[in-house]
Amino acid sequence: MSVPEINIPADLLPQDGRFGCGPSKVPSAAMAALAAVSSTWMGTSHRQDPVKKVVGRVRAGIGSLLSLPAGYEVILGNGGSTAFWDVATFGLIEQFSQHYVFGEFSSKFAEAAKAAPHLRDPEVVSCAPGARPALVASLADVTCLTHNETSTGVMMPVERAAGAPENQLVCVDATSGAGGLAVHATAFDCYYFAPQKSFASDGGLWLAACSPAAVERIERISASGRWIPASLDLFTALDNSRKDQTYNTPALATLFLLAQQLDWMNENGGLAFTTARCADSANRMYSWAEARSWATPFVTDPSQRSNVVATIDLDASIDANVVSAVLRANGVVDTDSYRKLGRNQLRMAMFPAIDPDDVTQLTRCIDHVVAALG
Repeated sequence: MSVPEINIPADLLPQDGRFGCGPSKVPSAAMAALAAVSSTWMGTSHRQDPVKKVVGRVRAGIGSLLSLPAGYEVILGNGGSTAFWDVATFGLIEQFSQHYVFGEFSSKFAEAAKAAPHLRDPEVVSCAPGARPALVASLADVTCLTHNETSTGVMMPVERAAGAPENQLVCVDATSGAGGLAVHATAFDCYYFAPQKSFASDGGLWLAACSPAAVERIERISASGRWIPASLDLFTALDNSRKDQTYNTPALATLFLLAQQLDWMNENGGLAFTTARCADSANRMYSWAEARSWATPFVTDPSQRSNVVATIDLDASIDANVVSAVLRANGVVDTDSYRKLGRNQLRMAMFPAIDPDDVTQLTRCIDHVVAALG
């Protein structure tokens, strides 16, 4: 691919040019705070009070952000959301699960459940990328939703299906949605995510907010004698989390940056603040695209368009890969489409740490590049 030399004027550039969907922008203030404690934090024991207090701060911060009712617990472990799919097949699903599949990441949990030899094949409710399926009542003991499909920019409300059995757990992949999209804790039993998106940290951890029903399920499966690898044992993670630690060594920088972002979110108004900020960015992005003859929001139903990940199709006469490459050469990075979707598309994060004014500047940069390409 030949990339033309196009210089974007400085007055069009955003203050921060990071728009990746994960890893995402880490605020400079958080990095400065980490640097300030580097000699007393990095390279220290995760079993000692300084680190355990930060883990406790993280757990309390998530509880505050999500307004978790009494009895809900925040669990964390190593490996990210991808690892949690395997964790859930061992420690949360009893017999079989139901999965709503509408993109790359929602499909992977279903595949993990199907591959588990101790579970029955899952029920899969699917639709083509760019939309979301409607809820269908199921007898599955776990139903699996995806709050935000990162690959396509479709968001899904978190709610319980009418007619579902009382013992059915609602397990929500909130990897890119948590912290940026509205949610009510009573609508879920397990709301899991990773810190490298809305929480402006690095990868390598999974976190899960679990209801009393989910905690009871975890404890019961553990007591049943089911074989579970120690590193994937949800009860082991629960037991360690109650002690404000992880089963094995976590990335300390990830924990510290996560705590910094949670403090910033909660000090500025919690989920009401972060969701309003993301909605502002989304309104700017989609309004811009709809006003252009050569740009179209990929998600046609406005009610399904994500407030944290925007996917914008470009006219066939404009190579989106070239646009992304020119933007990158000018310091505006990670606007590339999801590789497996295979569309002539830009994909941009609008997580809470990203300033809505920078989203506006990003659109001005795209306008400039497209005009220069002729």
